[in-house]
Amino acid sequence: MTHADIDDGTTPDTNAGFETGDRPLVAVLDYGSGNVHSAVKALIAAGADARLTSDRGLVADADGLVVPGVGAFRAVMDALRESRGDQLIERRLAGGRPVLGICVGMQVLFERGVERGVDTEGLGEWPGVVTELDAPVLPHMGWDTVSAPPESRLFRGLEAERFYFVHSFAAQNWLLDVQPPFPDAQLTWCDYGGPFLAAVENGPLSATQFHPEKSGDAGIRLLSNWIGGLGRANL
Repeated sequence: MTHADIDDGTTPDTNAGFETGDRPLVAVLDYGSGNVHSAVKALIAAGADARLTSDRGLVADADGLVVPGVGAFRAVMDALRESRGDQLIERRLAGGRPVLGICVGMQVLFERGVERGVDTEGLGEWPGVVTELDAPVLPHMGWDTVSAPPESRLFRGLEAERFYFVHSFAAQNWLLDVQPPFPDAQLTWCDYGGPFLAAVENGPLSATQFHPEKSGDAGIRLLSNWIGGLGRANL
């Protein structure tokens, strides 16, 4: 069994009930991945003007880009490459523009993913390999605690909260050697059969293995923390 998630099947009206002019514009990358509507709604609740889009200009110009991901590592990478989403992500990061990956959208940021013997090249933004968790029961599904560093922006005010996971694979090591003057990445860990990366904050690139959009108030607050760092609004 690979990754799974739950979609409520509804499509949000991203312009209903508020003025968008003072909200950061967040593009949710539409490249064929499932379960994107709940992410859009959560971002709106967190204070963003969120748009599900594959428009290259909008993706490039938005204050933030969210890359969701559901399913197998290879399927997500195939869909990103077919839609040229991989190029959009790379160009944003090359310009220091914020990107947030979620679930498999986090996993594909690493060099490779190995699932059921299938070895797939990832986006290569971070070194390392995504592999199956060494746990007696898979997937790791449900609410779990995480251990975030004190300097984390994403988890500010959320130190005692739990978040919702649905996955069987994860990055279980951090191999990026950051040299001064660049700051170290902020690494948040979870334990399920062993430690794995629950979140990474590395310059303009952030990611969570769990689903903020499925994590209730804590997930909305985490997204609000990310949105607050995008620069257009003080949320």
